[in-house]
Amino acid sequence: MVREGLSAFEAVNHYFSDAARIIDLDDEMCAVLTTNYREISVQVPVRLDDGGLKVVHGYRVQHNGARGPYKGGVRYHPDADLEEVRALASLMTWKTALLDLPFGGAKGGIAVDPAAMSADERERMTRRFVNGISHVIGPYRDIPAPDVNTNAQTMAWMMDAFSAAHGWTPAIVTGKPVNLGGAPGREAATGRGVIDVLEAHCRHSDSDLAGLRIAIQGFGNVGSFAATEAARRGATVVAVSDQWGGIRRDDGLDVEALGTTVAAGGRVGDHTGAHDVITNDELLTGPCDVLIPAALDEQLHGGNAADVAASLVVEAANYPTTPMGDEILGDRGIVVVPDVLANAGGVVGSYFEWTMNIQQFRWKVDRFNTELADRLGLAYAATSAFAEDHDCTLRQAAFALGIDRVATASRLRGYV
Repeated sequence: MVREGLSAFEAVNHYFSDAARIIDLDDEMCAVLTTNYREISVQVPVRLDDGGLKVVHGYRVQHNGARGPYKGGVRYHPDADLEEVRALASLMTWKTALLDLPFGGAKGGIAVDPAAMSADERERMTRRFVNGISHVIGPYRDIPAPDVNTNAQTMAWMMDAFSAAHGWTPAIVTGKPVNLGGAPGREAATGRGVIDVLEAHCRHSDSDLAGLRIAIQGFGNVGSFAATEAARRGATVVAVSDQWGGIRRDDGLDVEALGTTVAAGGRVGDHTGAHDVITNDELLTGPCDVLIPAALDEQLHGGNAADVAASLVVEAANYPTTPMGDEILGDRGIVVVPDVLANAGGVVGSYFEWTMNIQQFRWKVDRFNTELADRLGLAYAATSAFAEDHDCTLRQAAFALGIDRVATASRLRGYV
């Protein structure tokens, strides 16, 4: 059994190695694909509203650009560090390749608690961060997007900071407000895409999404849209949580009313109505058909994977399952749809937005959603077919497909 306690980057490379063996990837290519092209750590001094100065540190890691410009989100979180950003940048490389998008993988972050800052302070911090990395980003070089604790407003500040020096450049970021070149449908794309992938899995396994009992850890951008879309398609959302705790109702929560509570600034636990109050740990191991971790990383691990009651885990968060947790789930016959496939709706939507910005032509939301479901469905079909042909897990199949495509591009470009 793989040991617990691997760093995030070590864990991702463990998944890489598992898949690389299946496709007989040579040692030289492995050396190229398990290291990063560029890593940047920048000092970000922020003038606070009270006149004081706060110095935080920001990161941008560009993992591999063999298939196109680097692509990946920027998160604001106290635990963001270079090791975490390295892991997430690598995941983006395999995700974009698996979805056959013309991007490489990157990720960024600032080690800060944005909840302790005013909007003006967050804006000043964002602009200073862009100034620090502007020489390595661009619409054909590296295209940031929202991630944990960042949103459309953050992207608007980033775009404006870059455009002030380079001219109007809406394609420098994705996930922008619609009024500044954002794509209708992009905000919901990650959460909606999770349910598109779940529906593709149901079609493949001759089951029905309608009636499934679903538990969702996390009710931010991804979790809330996933819950809304699951309920709209007939599933029963039995449990939801945020960082403060969760609620459960076995005959189904009122997702629409819960969304209204949270949109008004409340917590999941503030929702009124008949339900039981639960912890995040209880949500992860409570009775349900489908568990969707849509919060932070390493939520399913050696300490709780043996207690998961769901028969299917759909990873809406990035790296929510450690290698030991993944091994335990697999040994128990629990199917895991990996993050590089399950939450790829966000980067697919970003690709649509990027192409719209370059062409200066906006799609209608119906076309956006149709194209999103089609691309995710094709990726699921390719992944499940590979898994069956090679008698491996969906995670191993998804990584193998992505790695093979990146390796092919790297050889054609003369990297090795």
